[in-house]
Amino acid sequence: MTTPSHVGVLGGGRMGAGIAHAFLLAGSRVTVVERDPDAAAAAEDRVRANIATSIERGVEVPPVQLAVGTEVAAFVDCGLVIEAVPEDLALKIEALARVEAAIAPGAALASNTSSISIDALAAHLTRPERFLGMHFFNPVPASQLVEVVLGSATDPALAGQARGWVEAIGKTPVTVRDAPGFASSRLGVAIGLEAIRMLEAGVASAADIDAAMTLGYKHPVGPLRLTDLVGLDVRLGIAEYLHAELGDRFEPPALLRRMVAEGKLGRKSGEGFYVWED
Repeated sequence: MTTPSHVGVLGGGRMGAGIAHAFLLAGSRVTVVERDPDAAAAAEDRVRANIATSIERGVEVPPVQLAVGTEVAAFVDCGLVIEAVPEDLALKIEALARVEAAIAPGAALASNTSSISIDALAAHLTRPERFLGMHFFNPVPASQLVEVVLGSATDPALAGQARGWVEAIGKTPVTVRDAPGFASSRLGVAIGLEAIRMLEAGVASAADIDAAMTLGYKHPVGPLRLTDLVGLDVRLGIAEYLHAELGDRFEPPALLRRMVAEGKLGRKSGEGFYVWED
């Protein structure tokens, strides 16, 4: 299967730019829409930097067909639009409704949410059968996995198409039904929160906790370094959602709350469980 000829991405942050990059490498025309001109310019810089890195690494890159703007009307002829705005329920509901109103009735609409219920989002759409989750992982260019998350109303044919699109961009799909945290976030956050509790209790240093998982369990990156990459604020938001849905085992540690309150958000702020100088 090939990817849609025109793919839209709502949100051009690190995740959105990575998703756009993946579909550009597969030969799709890609339109990224951001909230204002400054954000749009920054998004274009991110995508083009990803493309430049691929070229430097010897990846064969097709002609880049990238447009970046601020109006969802640019998605009018997209076969697939992926929402990649911050992990906030109200924000996603509003963003998805705007996109659905702008695209063709037969187009597919997906959310890159890492934990929010697909059914909760679909409840605010007029065509829930054309909606599903496509959860990419950070950093998108290096990650091989995409969770295809099926809501109760998702058309089975769309689910099959989505798996094919994931394979067409060189990644591996796993299919999960709608449940809090899906499969990956639920397991990943559980490990990450326990690692934070261990650090909080003085069991070991951040580097040694991470080494226990990378060397002992062959994880590609340790849970605390991964939390820095994802963003402590993002992880806190997901943990709070899972705590509300699944109970006390997902209660955010006090250390995580304190670090977020202090602005220590990980790589994007320059400091989290590690100091970042890039």
